[in-house]
Amino acid sequence: MISDPLLQKQLKRFKKNRRGYWSFILISILFVLSLFSEAICNNKPYLLRYKHHTYFPIVRFYPSTCFGVDLPTEADYKELSQSAAFKEPGNWMIFPIIPYSSNESIRTAVNPPAPPSKVNYLGTDDTGRDLLTRLIYGFRNSMLFALVSWVFIVIFAYLTGAIQGYLGGKIDFFGQRATEIWSALPVLYVIIFLISIFPPSLTLLLLVWVAFSWIGLASYVRVEVLRVRRTDFVVAASAMGASTPRILLRHILPNTLTPIITFSPFIISASIGSLAALDYLGLGLPPPTASWGDLLRQGKENLSSWWLVLYPFLSLFGTLLLLNFIGEAVRSAFDARE
Repeated sequence: MISDPLLQKQLKRFKKNRRGYWSFILISILFVLSLFSEAICNNKPYLLRYKHHTYFPIVRFYPSTCFGVDLPTEADYKELSQSAAFKEPGNWMIFPIIPYSSNESIRTAVNPPAPPSKVNYLGTDDTGRDLLTRLIYGFRNSMLFALVSWVFIVIFAYLTGAIQGYLGGKIDFFGQRATEIWSALPVLYVIIFLISIFPPSLTLLLLVWVAFSWIGLASYVRVEVLRVRRTDFVVAASAMGASTPRILLRHILPNTLTPIITFSPFIISASIGSLAALDYLGLGLPPPTASWGDLLRQGKENLSSWWLVLYPFLSLFGTLLLLNFIGEAVRSAFDARE
């Protein structure tokens, strides 16, 4: 149970905003489901029964030799299901709801990209991969990137803003000047420069994005700390000999959470949108990682394939819309004027 009466009122105001509250519930459910993408979209069956033996291919590697093929590589279960030996009585397998992996090229009668059909509900991309599968994996990659970057942005922004606001003086002055110079650097050019030197990777992309995304939040944290540092409980803690880290984390942090909480949905939204933009430009996640930006780029290169534009756009637009609804509800709930 939450004992803070102010926080209880803020949560009640958040729940009263039905649009923001249900947006939070919906996107939370979708994110949790996306964490099990391999169980939803996979070309390996959950369960396989072959010659009185039971196999679990989705969680374990089985060489083709287990199924009568003299090859050390992993079995092709779809090809196995069509073989004459497998069609004998007592043999069966259960595939996931969407029987395709994220990087599986599907052989169809139509050259890729293939339009939506009973086999591929949303069609395929330009290399024959199932579009619905790529969208699901892309949603998970986008959310994980946004949430991980959000954690580091919040930590770095709070430490920077809190130290400047609490210590003040020359540290605050020179910190502000360094922040202004850093914020003036062109992010896109820096990313292009780094990728031209280092191979593109998720770690590099995450580091660059966090390095340039903490500035706005740090400014609001600094203002909140400037307001709180002269309050009685902070002055009393300092007079009793509490260390600066203890004061910042134990006394100031709980009273400066408002900007962090209210800006969090917008930070996550900006991370997802920026990742899609970088993927669209070919500067984002390394191929063949599933991403919405890469699908939008394919749509631009295949204008007659409307499904490559429509479905990725709707996925990106819907996710950003839900996050902005959440952000509006949180900002309204934590508004001091309320």
